[in-house]
Amino acid sequence: MLKKIVTVLIVIIVVMQFFPPVENKSDTTPPTDLLLVENVPENVKATLTNACYDCHSNNTNYPWYASIEPVSYWLSGHINDGKEHLDFSQWDLYSAKKKAHKLEEINEAVTEGWMPLDSYKWLHADATLTEEQSQAVANWANMLRLKYETSAQPQ
Repeated sequence: MLKKIVTVLIVIIVVMQFFPPVENKSDTTPPTDLLLVENVPENVKATLTNACYDCHSNNTNYPWYASIEPVSYWLSGHINDGKEHLDFSQWDLYSAKKKAHKLEEINEAVTEGWMPLDSYKWLHADATLTEEQSQAVANWANMLRLKYETSAQPQ
């Protein structure tokens, strides 16, 4: 019985190699991208690009192991989930109120250390934020959030 189960699993994994998920890659950066519509300081831009954009934009840099099934399905699930919560490529399509809320979440995520995810940092050690990087992102997010909270207020 165990031999049959293992055989079926191997067959499923082999068949999966022929049906990979669609990659999250784009040849261009949309005009709605955060880095194009906001004046992001270079140090924050570098941190966001290095630690956030793989899961929160339209352009993921895939590691070599991403072409192995079922790993690619697992990665695809993380990316889709990340973009569902925050998509920097669609930033300018968000309302001012939603932008302010997302910036508040970015602040919490980096100061409390739950972003980037541990599972991402295990394989991307360079995405582990230093205290200085976390503080720079948090300060930037707070400043930009104030701008959007002010613009969302009725005049």
